[in-house]
Amino acid sequence: MTLDLSTDVVTLTRQLCDIESVSRQEHEIADAVEAALGELGHLTVTRRGNTVVARSDLGRGERVVIAGHLDTVPVNANFPSRLDDDAGLLHGLGTCDMKGGDAVMLRLAATVLEPVRDVTFIFYEAEEIDAEYNGLRLLALSDPDLMVGDFAILMEPSNAGVEAGCQGTLRVDVRAVGERAHSARSWKGVNAIHGAAPILERLNAYDARRPVIDGLEYHEGLNAVAIRGGVAGNVLPDECVVEVNFRFAPDRSEAEALAYVTDLFAEFEITVTDTAPGALPGLDRLAARAFIEAVGGQVAPKFGWTDVARFTDLGVPAVNYGPGDPLLAHKQEEFVPIAEIQHCERTLRAWLESDGDPNGSAEAGEQA
Repeated sequence: MTLDLSTDVVTLTRQLCDIESVSRQEHEIADAVEAALGELGHLTVTRRGNTVVARSDLGRGERVVIAGHLDTVPVNANFPSRLDDDAGLLHGLGTCDMKGGDAVMLRLAATVLEPVRDVTFIFYEAEEIDAEYNGLRLLALSDPDLMVGDFAILMEPSNAGVEAGCQGTLRVDVRAVGERAHSARSWKGVNAIHGAAPILERLNAYDARRPVIDGLEYHEGLNAVAIRGGVAGNVLPDECVVEVNFRFAPDRSEAEALAYVTDLFAEFEITVTDTAPGALPGLDRLAARAFIEAVGGQVAPKFGWTDVARFTDLGVPAVNYGPGDPLLAHKQEEFVPIAEIQHCERTLRAWLESDGDPNGSAEAGEQA
């Protein structure tokens, strides 16, 4: 399928949504994106697997990175797309998560020829599945220079509002041990489930830390998310494992988060099962301040983890900003408001062109 970058952003969103691109099946959409961007003489295009990067090289004082993934979750009787003009909604797989954002990126790549900041656009593969396949992760390993910038925007759905940075996440198994015995002679053993009581007591007594970073209050969380133990109905268990998830603010490193949890459960065996760093918002950067002003000055902290953390690993502060409600991601009834796609295009265009009136700059772009 051919993508028409001269059309309006809603039509372009439909074109993207009507290319099936379930994770690990992004070849067709990556081909279409690469071909469309390859026609633009002002950008240098690089492809790695099914990840496509387009960069300007104007020698500006700042470089910003704008990224969006091309893959979707599996089809669920919601393909192809369907436009409801009366309600102002575009329905279908990927409309919200996140081909509306990808369409905005493509329109900006095609029509903002003289941005006041150099721009790197990254359209990447395999965000919806295991991290080993993630296009941003692989790009950071093969070509980290292609991800470097002063500021980054990940166009994940955020109701067209800015969600800065993200929390880190750590999952550990906290293990209490005991000694098996017949339950009729329980005094001959040690009950590991009973021995896990201090783990739960400390979790229940946990007082959440709420650090303020760049004027945003993050809220940490420490919770039991699973518990395993027991051998048989007549046997004292010799092991009880409490799975604990720590959502930590981005001013902590992964090592600091692990040290906190390890210290809290010092007398228990700790096994790390999953870890990912947070992402600092970086709202003190010049590009970030100009961006926040362009979108109206309202910013919220991101509760949860997104790929913005991959930029933090490279020293690039990042925010989430894209059309669509994240609560609709992966749902059969997925949709995106047309107005939000158009709004994101206007605001980002104004920021890249340093136009003080974001509501007045889209028309010229749509006619380009």
